[in-house]
Amino acid sequence: MVAVIVWEIGDVIYVLYQRLIEPPFLLLSISDILATFGAFLAVLIAIEIFINITLYLKTDVIPVKLVVATALMPISRKVIIFNFEEISPQLVFATGVVVLALGLTYWLISKDSAK
Repeated sequence: MVAVIVWEIGDVIYVLYQRLIEPPFLLLSISDILATFGAFLAVLIAIEIFINITLYLKTDVIPVKLVVATALMPISRKVIIFNFEEISPQLVFATGVVVLALGLTYWLISKDSAK
């Protein structure tokens, strides 16, 4: 998993480098920023998964709240990098339902653990 994280960091650096050397030099368009941000969020998702695995191996208990929080990361990444000119309304609706379901699940778990 550490190798995947290091590989993803290299990918972020490569994507940023590729975007900066293309004309106009040292300027990023909105799509370039979104591509870089998407690659960076992939690194964060890999780190979250690594933390999940580490916690599971240490305690032998699945940390449900952390797993749900980790599941929110990729769907949030997807929403952030959506290109609304190319996707269908059904995909937007389905993504909204997934975000709502995961948010509600996280809220219920947090509410239960607060007692």
